Amino acid sequence: MKLKYLKLLGVIMAFLLCFLIHFLYDLAPSFITSVIAPVNESIAEHMKILFGSILFSGVIQKIIVKVKHLPYKNVCISNVVASLLSIPIFLIIYMPIYNAIGENLLLTIFLMLLVIIISQIITIFIINIKKDLHMENAAILFVIIIYMVFAVLTYDPPEQSIFMDPITLNYGIKK
Repeated sequence: MKLKYLKLLGVIMAFLLCFLIHFLYDLAPSFITSVIAPVNESIAEHMKILFGSILFSGVIQKIIVKVKHLPYKNVCISNVVASLLSIPIFLIIYMPIYNAIGENLLLTIFLMLLVIIISQIITIFIINIKKDLHMENAAILFVIIIYMVFAVLTYDPPEQSIFMDPITLNYGIKK
């Protein structure tokens, strides 16, 4: 499998996972799903969708690489880096638009897709760097730390507009 097909598959998987992750907490409310999926309609909570969809798509890509014995390196760390970078990339594009015109569902979905495509392009550059086993193993630690930050921001968010649910005007998870 060529790398471009693996990355195209990554875009499709990540985009489809966005919809599953969006409704995950509503379908199965628990501490675990509250850390992985948005618990309200705030912009910050929705960054979990972007991060998680790219990350979980990367896990599937890593499995494909292993099963098919493909020669690609740094698959784990490339997807962790791309997942993390997707958040500021999205916010840099989205926030001026949101501040100018407000919420627009179709525009938001289009921007999510655009950022997912950008993230998969980023992974190509990292995959082609010389393999570093320490970084591949550190990817797991990075993911744990990032989800710990998500947990703190879900249960004790700062009272900033990006963390406020525009529907309920609450911050974080409903207590």
